[in-house]
Amino acid sequence: MSKLQEKIELYTNEAEKLGLGLNAELLAAVTKGLGPSIYKEDAEKVSSSDKKELETVKKNFLIKKLGLEDSKKLDEAITVTIEKIGKSNRNKYRALFYTILVEELGMQSVYAEKPATEKKEKKVTEKPVVKKEEVAEKMVEEKVEEKVEKVAKKTVAKKEKISEEPKEEVVETPKEEKVNPEEFLANFNWHKYEEGIEAVDEENLKAFEAALEGTLGMVNEREVIEGTVVRKTDREAIIDINSKSEGVISLNEFRYNPGLKVGDIVEVLVDKREDSTGQLVLSHKKARVIKAWDRINAAHETGEVVNGFVKCRTRGGMIVDVFGIEAFLPGSQIDVKPIRDYDQYVDKTMEFKVVKVNHEFKNVVVSHKALIEADIEIQKKEIISKLEKGQVLEGVVKNITSYGVFVDLGGVDGLVHITDLSWSRINHPSEVVELDQTLNVVILDFDDQKTRIQLGLKQLSAHPWEALDENLKIGDKVKGKVVVIADYGAFIEVASGVEGLIHVSEMSWSTHLRSAQDFVKVGDEIEAQILTLDREDRKMSLGIKQLFPDPWADIAKKYPVGSTHTGIVRNYTNFGVFVELEEGIDGLVYISDLSWTKKIKHPSDFVAVGDKLEVQVLELDVEGRKLNLGHKQTTENPWDAYETKYTINSVHEGTVKEKNDKGLLVTLEDGVEAFVPNRFTTKEDGTKLAKGDTDKFKVIEFNKEFRRIVASHSSIYKAQEEKNIKAAHKKSEATEKTTLGDLGGDLAALKKKMEGK
Repeated sequence: MSKLQEKIELYTNEAEKLGLGLNAELLAAVTKGLGPSIYKEDAEKVSSSDKKELETVKKNFLIKKLGLEDSKKLDEAITVTIEKIGKSNRNKYRALFYTILVEELGMQSVYAEKPATEKKEKKVTEKPVVKKEEVAEKMVEEKVEEKVEKVAKKTVAKKEKISEEPKEEVVETPKEEKVNPEEFLANFNWHKYEEGIEAVDEENLKAFEAALEGTLGMVNEREVIEGTVVRKTDREAIIDINSKSEGVISLNEFRYNPGLKVGDIVEVLVDKREDSTGQLVLSHKKARVIKAWDRINAAHETGEVVNGFVKCRTRGGMIVDVFGIEAFLPGSQIDVKPIRDYDQYVDKTMEFKVVKVNHEFKNVVVSHKALIEADIEIQKKEIISKLEKGQVLEGVVKNITSYGVFVDLGGVDGLVHITDLSWSRINHPSEVVELDQTLNVVILDFDDQKTRIQLGLKQLSAHPWEALDENLKIGDKVKGKVVVIADYGAFIEVASGVEGLIHVSEMSWSTHLRSAQDFVKVGDEIEAQILTLDREDRKMSLGIKQLFPDPWADIAKKYPVGSTHTGIVRNYTNFGVFVELEEGIDGLVYISDLSWTKKIKHPSDFVAVGDKLEVQVLELDVEGRKLNLGHKQTTENPWDAYETKYTINSVHEGTVKEKNDKGLLVTLEDGVEAFVPNRFTTKEDGTKLAKGDTDKFKVIEFNKEFRRIVASHSSIYKAQEEKNIKAAHKKSEATEKTTLGDLGGDLAALKKKMEGK
C-alpha cells in the first residue's frame, strides 16, 4: 500500500467515525489534489477556529482552485462545514474539510475524471505502468528476491528510457500568465519532484500488488505475523519471518520476557518491508500493543483472567503490564482488606480481571480483588448461615480504630467495641491487639440480615469481680492506681478489671468542693478505704479522707469563739469570702465584716484568692459544720475615736472619691468616708465639685451605730457669709450712733455760743 493510499484510508476511516457520509471517490480525488501537504503535520490539518486560516482557505482553495467568486455563499459554506465536521477538536484534516466544501458548493465536477482525448495530450506517464504489469506476470514465477531486484532495475531503466523518448510537440499559443507564488506552491506536485518520476496510477499499482500476493516470502506492511528467533546478540534478536531477509529487533522490546531464547516464536509487526538500506524493519513492541488491545477487549467482554506484571507503584495504586499495555490497578482493587505496604507487590506477576476499558483515552483498569471476591462471597454466605450468639470464631484483626477493632472472620467482618476488648479500662485498642493478629472472639449480637456483627474478646475470660478476694469488706483499706479522672471523682483500679470510685467529696474533709484533679492524677498509686461494696452490681465506692482524723472532732478546742487566726482565701461570693484555716476547716467572712470604714461592693475589691487574711471566730456550729468569721473584728473600732473628732459643724479636709446621682463620696483624713448630698456640693463661685477635687467640708451629721457621716461644702462659705452680714450690720449700727451723737454735741455747742452772744 502506497503512502497516498494510506492517507486516503486514514481520511475515509475518520469520515466514517465522524459520521460525515462523504463520497469515497471524491475524498480520494481531493486528497490527491492536495499533493505532498498531506504528508506534513503542519499542513495536513486546518484550524476551524482560526479566522485568518479560514480566510486563506477561501482565497486559495475556493476562489483560486475552484474558480468561485467571493461572496457570502462561500462564508456560509465554510460555517456549515465547521458545523458538520464538529467543533470539539480544534484541528481537522484538510482533506475532509475541503471535501465537505466541494459537496456543499456542488463543485464535484472539478474532480471528475477527464476524457481520454485530454489524457493523450498530456505527457506520457502510463507507459511505465503497463510495463510493470508485464513484469509482474513474469515475476510471479520467480523468487521474491530476484523479482524485487528486477523490478528495481527495470523501473530505473524505464525512467531513463522515458526521459530519452522524444516528446510530442504540442503547438500552443504562447500566453503570458502571472504566477502567484502561493498558488504555485499549493498546486505543485511534490510527489513527482521527490520521486523524480511521474506518479503511477493507483489502479495499476493495485494490480501490480495483487500480482505479487501469494508469492513466497511476500509480506504486507503494518501486518502482524509470527516470527522465529534464529539468533541473539547482547543487544538484539534476529527474527525470521520467512521473507527475503531477516529482521532485527532490540532486546529492549523483550524486557518483560528475560527468558527469551533462540527458537522462540514471537509476534512482530512489519513496519517496513525495506528501509533506505534495504533492511526489513520489524517491531515486537508494536505487535504486542496491537494484539494486546484485541486480547484486553476479549478479556473484558468474557471476564477472562489475565496475567500481569506489576511494574511500579503510583499515586493511588499500581501500574501493571498486561500484554504489553500499561494498566492501572487501584489500591482499593488489590485485595479485599486494606493494603498498608504497596511495595510488596512490585515486580510480581499476578492474576487480574479487566474491569474497565476506555478506548478514547486508551485507559485500562484491572482488579485483583474481583478474583477473590467471588470465593469470599461463597465463604461469607456459608459463615453467615451458621452464626449464633455465643459462638466462638477465629478471626484476623483487619483494622484498628479509636472506638474498636474490625475482625475478619473469613469474608465477614465483625466489630469488637473498645469496651469489649478487656475487663480493664484501656485508652486505645492498640494496647490490647495489633494488625493481622489472629485471635478468638465470641459473637455477642448481630442484626436480622447478619451484616452487622458485634463481637467480644473479654467475654472469653472470667470476670475479674469473680476473682475478687471474698474477705474484702467495707472499712478495709485497699491500694490501687488512678486510671480515669472526672470532675466529680476518680476511678481507682484496685485489682485487674476491678475499679472503685472516689467521689470528690470523699477526697477531703473540706466542705468547699473542688475538682478531683486538685487531689490526684492519672497513674498515681494511692491508698483508700472501702465505703460501699456491691458484688452483685459490681460497684465499689472508696474514700481518702477517711484515712485522716476528722478536723471537726475537736474544733471547739482549736477554734473557740473570739479566738483570732490567720487563714487563706480560697474563694469568694457576692456576699462574702471563704477562708480556710486548715485542711477541712473553712469559714465564711461576710462582706459587712471585712472593714470598719470602707463600703465594699464585692469581696474581690478587698482581697484576692490565695491571700492570707487575719480573722476572728464569731460563731461556731459543730453539728452543721459552719464557722462564721470576721476580719474587721481583729482591729479596734475606729468609730469610737471618730465620735470625738468628727463632731457636728467640725470642718475637715477631704478628697472627692466618687460621684453619683445623689451626691459625692468624700474620703476624709483618716480614710473614713463621708457622704455629701448634691445640694451641698456647690462651690462659692457657683460651680460643682468634681471627682478628684480636694476641699474643706463641714460635718452636718454623725451616726456611730450605722457608721455614717454626712458633710457639706456649701455650708462653709454660707456660714461665713452670715458672719459677714452680722458684722456689717453691727458696724453700721455703731457708725450711725456715733454720727448722731456728734451731731447733737455740735448743735448744743452752737446753741450755747449763740446764746452767749
